[in-house]
Amino acid sequence: MTNPFLRDAEHPEVQVQWGLGPYENTMAALSEIDLSAAQNKRVLLKPNAGRLAAENSGVVTNSQVVAAAIDAFRDAGAEVSIGESPIIGIKTMEAYEQCGLAVMARERECPLIDMDERKPKVIPIPDGRAIQKIKLCADVQDFDFIVSIPVMKMHMHTVVTLSVKNMKGCLWRRSKVDLHMLPPAPGHENDKSLDVAISDMSAVLRPHLAIIDGTVGMEGLGPGAGEAKPVGAVVVGADPFAADAVACRIMGMTAEEVPHLRMGAERRLGVIDLEKINSSPSNWEEAVNPFERVPENLSIQFPDTNILDNQSCSACQSTLMLFLKRYGEEMFQYFPEKLPINIAIGKGHDPLPKNTILIGNCTRAHKKNGLFVSGCPPVATSIINKIRDHRADKKDDR
Repeated sequence: MTNPFLRDAEHPEVQVQWGLGPYENTMAALSEIDLSAAQNKRVLLKPNAGRLAAENSGVVTNSQVVAAAIDAFRDAGAEVSIGESPIIGIKTMEAYEQCGLAVMARERECPLIDMDERKPKVIPIPDGRAIQKIKLCADVQDFDFIVSIPVMKMHMHTVVTLSVKNMKGCLWRRSKVDLHMLPPAPGHENDKSLDVAISDMSAVLRPHLAIIDGTVGMEGLGPGAGEAKPVGAVVVGADPFAADAVACRIMGMTAEEVPHLRMGAERRLGVIDLEKINSSPSNWEEAVNPFERVPENLSIQFPDTNILDNQSCSACQSTLMLFLKRYGEEMFQYFPEKLPINIAIGKGHDPLPKNTILIGNCTRAHKKNGLFVSGCPPVATSIINKIRDHRADKKDDR
């Protein structure tokens, strides 16, 4: 696809700005990008606003980073809107309100779009390896340019989530979850099918500009249950793979460690080799601030638990992590004689140990053998309330 903001596809330019506020960092980085091609065009800003979370929590995009993008594109003569399709169970407009984007957008009279309202457009992927089509939110096709504005975050399934993966939020409703439920992709037996699917998606759905918000990122158990990580940097580039590669370096890793970025680069969808990327300013690596990685063994992270995860999505996994953080100690009080406690998420289990706590609708098939908590996903309070009720019933039986 043609990208007028990308001057040299073989040696893409990436701007890094740090040391100022989120608005000032973003404007300074965007000032180095020629946005004149946006004059009289429609621009869709796609932040990460897919969860109910407060600004600067590390979960959602900082509103002032988005504000700077609105102002910069309007200065270039563009018509600008903000769009999002959140994770299952989240109402788009509520998410906008909670993260501060709604207030900022009203101040600037910038339209906010719930991209789940319209029927989707089915887009084929001619050379898809894990998926052969996507259900695209119809609003996306109404715009001339798409700008991905993610948060700098670790991710329990995909190592990181940055500007390439952020485009998954342009997939319609539950079709986002479908990417977590795929069988192994032929020829990619050593890769997660989710990673292959994201690289497939990026063959037909890439942003024209990436603005990566590192004001406050998330380390550890991202994308929703990790720890806030103040970085104070913004990364901007017209090749989203190159921008993601620079962000990975700031996070203390290489893009080659991120399967969907590696596979996308192998398919020549973008550049991740830092030697081929023209990053500015020359001292940009002063912004490097390594992130804690996702723990390899979550059962060690949460002692006396046995987490059984097979084909779950990040929504259920984040819910489980938040539940364990908030209610883990209380949960153990209800099961003192049955440690470790088995907890299952995802639809790929067969069989499961008896008395497993089954979280989410994908585990429904095993409900006769465990304590089933419905929802897609259920919230943490629903899980602990189900456990409380279960233990109360046991006491009544005695």
